[in-house]
Amino acid sequence: MKRIDERPAPAPPGLPSLEPVRLVDRHGRRVDTPLYQSPGNAVLLELLRGMVVGRRFDQQAGALTRQGRLAVYPSSHGQEACQVGGALALDEGDWLFPTYRDSVALVTRGVDPVEVLTLLRGNWHSGYDSNRYRCAPQCTPLATNASHAVGLTYAARRKGENVAALVLMGDGATSEGDAHEAYNFAAVWNAPVVFLIQNNQWAISVPVHKQSKAPTLAHKAIGYGIRGHHVDGNDAAAVHSVVSGALADARAGKGPAIIEAQTYRIDPHTNADAPQRYRDATEVDRWRGRDPLNRLEALLRAEGLLDDDALAAMAAEGEALATRVRERMAGEDTLDPDELFAHVFASPTAQLLEQRQALRDELREA
Repeated sequence: MKRIDERPAPAPPGLPSLEPVRLVDRHGRRVDTPLYQSPGNAVLLELLRGMVVGRRFDQQAGALTRQGRLAVYPSSHGQEACQVGGALALDEGDWLFPTYRDSVALVTRGVDPVEVLTLLRGNWHSGYDSNRYRCAPQCTPLATNASHAVGLTYAARRKGENVAALVLMGDGATSEGDAHEAYNFAAVWNAPVVFLIQNNQWAISVPVHKQSKAPTLAHKAIGYGIRGHHVDGNDAAAVHSVVSGALADARAGKGPAIIEAQTYRIDPHTNADAPQRYRDATEVDRWRGRDPLNRLEALLRAEGLLDDDALAAMAAEGEALATRVRERMAGEDTLDPDELFAHVFASPTAQLLEQRQALRDELREA
């Protein structure tokens, strides 16, 4: 009897294109691409709505950080097409494996925005129920979420569940050994995982050309024998189409895929970063001209699918969400220090109990 990991090998993948897949150009005009279909009008409107709401949430989180209500916040301003396009491509039963920069993707997936910010507030390692939302905890160490996704989907498939996973990672994460291990295990096990690399051009202060000599990061897929795709990461329609297709192929048993999305981090790496020390302002301004929200808005207006009232309603939804987040985070949290030791082990070890008591004694004497 054939084991589950002994399926016939998929056909050898072709080379990813050097020119990224694009369905909407930066002026908001449709681009004909024979291999990919544009999402329907309803999906296009939902993509724009998600990006408008997501950007307002991102701005509010940045303001909360400046007010001292968050310990740190890594903005995703400029990367909304990747996060919203990727998250909306998931089926209800699929899993999302985000990084620390992917709060907008989590909000798009339906996670409570205040729970999303719990990690960045320093209260818990994760503030939301992963099983409820089918979203893994946000990953701070680079690329560790990639192996977790492979393991989850491999286990799910052994149990007969038709589940795929989307891993979000940055260009810097592809330089980590964990990424290699995840790509290799996913290929060998034919795991239904799609790795979406948001190439925002900078791994903190290290540019892409100092990390990789590959023609594109998607070309790394060839060495693992899996499919690679190269997409314009500021084109929400293209991101959604390419990711949806890759996830469908993964669920159908055609194996994993690596997708590189070309985008840009407009804001600093985090609120503690000083990007002017390593990148030129003209570069940032050039990428501002490729804003993913403006691009999709221009298309929808040109085709009569969007007017001022509809856009104002999206903006109002984003403002309402920002207000709720601001109000709910205005008060001081009452935290129990004992929670530091909860859920570390199923049964606390003697050393853990000793550490807990030491903290209690120190707080009592303070």
